Amino acid sequence: MWFVILVIINIILPCVLGEESQSGDGSHWMDFWVVRLLLNLLGYATIFVPGYLLMRYLRNIRYNETAAPSFMSNLIKHCVFGNDEKVSLESAEEGGESSSGTAESQNTVKRGLTLVFCLVGLQGAYLTWGVLQERIMTFEYGKSDGPGEFFKNSQFLVFINRILAFIIGMTVIFLRRQPHHTTPLYNYSFSSFSNIMSSWCQYEALKFVSFPTQILAKASKVIPVMLMGKVVSKRTYQYHEYITAGMISVGVTLFLLNSGDVTRHKGSVTTISGVILLAGYMGFDSFTSNWQGELFKRYKVSSIQMMTGVNMFSCLLTGVSLLEQGGFFDSFAFMARHHLFVVHAIILSLCSAGGQLFIFYTISQFGAVTFTIIMTLRQAFAILLSCVIYGHPVTLIGMIGIAVVFIALFLRIYANQKKKSQKPSGSNTSTSKV
Repeated sequence: MWFVILVIINIILPCVLGEESQSGDGSHWMDFWVVRLLLNLLGYATIFVPGYLLMRYLRNIRYNETAAPSFMSNLIKHCVFGNDEKVSLESAEEGGESSSGTAESQNTVKRGLTLVFCLVGLQGAYLTWGVLQERIMTFEYGKSDGPGEFFKNSQFLVFINRILAFIIGMTVIFLRRQPHHTTPLYNYSFSSFSNIMSSWCQYEALKFVSFPTQILAKASKVIPVMLMGKVVSKRTYQYHEYITAGMISVGVTLFLLNSGDVTRHKGSVTTISGVILLAGYMGFDSFTSNWQGELFKRYKVSSIQMMTGVNMFSCLLTGVSLLEQGGFFDSFAFMARHHLFVVHAIILSLCSAGGQLFIFYTISQFGAVTFTIIMTLRQAFAILLSCVIYGHPVTLIGMIGIAVVFIALFLRIYANQKKKSQKPSGSNTSTSKV
């Protein structure tokens, strides 16, 4: 019995909690990512629990039918009940983002330049974002002047990324007419929460695994996306989708077992904590895409409206949690001590927000297939860039694993596009978007 207790305390518990060796000897309870995660969740609960109780109360008293017209009552109705007015075809076309007519009228040269613009914009934004993300989370600041220190508050990085994206989204909404909005605003909170959690897990995972490992984990997220699609959207998938998903699993396994990477953590703590966080990232990110897909289909919102609504709740949730934990004070103090971090954080936020705009523009101009190919190439370039800049070693078998993953991804794109081109015109058969 005592042996079992000792094993749990000395082996299993540290592996699950994920003590950060760079934070000290684990004597402080904030040295463990699980503790930080629980504190974040408690902060989000201070928004979700009262919000849920308030919504139940308003629905029980039928507030949308009994409230007198006013600015506040209309705002509450829009948040809880949505707008029941029908979306006219004219308004949807005016605010929509499809530009097929414009694209057809463009000459070949102009369209080619537009594609180059999208390619450079997406690659530049997200490759820079990836390099800075790894720099911020895995290297010490101020080391040249004395003892260095790591930046530890992943939630603060999520906050500054989301608040800039929210501001940009609101600006675009004011400058460009959008489809009539009918979605109850609270629906955005679910994908906002999952988006926050996926981003937090992504930042935290870099404390335990290398950036190339994280990139391959992102590439393999088609597997949890398919599983989540079955649960959330009741989707069905073709045989080639299961085959390529299996190839991706094999490729990622080859890389992880033979990469020979040396992170700033050693031993089983690194492996178990990193795997748990990467699994959390993929799970939450899979829910985000599927839930947003359902909102797009049900309410016909535009991408900018989705971006703004999700980031609005993200700012609210992370802002309240940071205030409750004193995260703003600690992060601003870190910024005051290390001005280079301020530069990195600003560029990171600009790349994150600007990258979202490039995503929407690329999809509207060239479609999802072209966008997927560009972003798949970006993942390959990100691994190469990280290995060159930060010196991550990759063995021959690890390189074969990377090749298998990206071959599977391109086969998946090709098969989906071929199936789409063979589909009879006017067919309403839905295809999976993973």
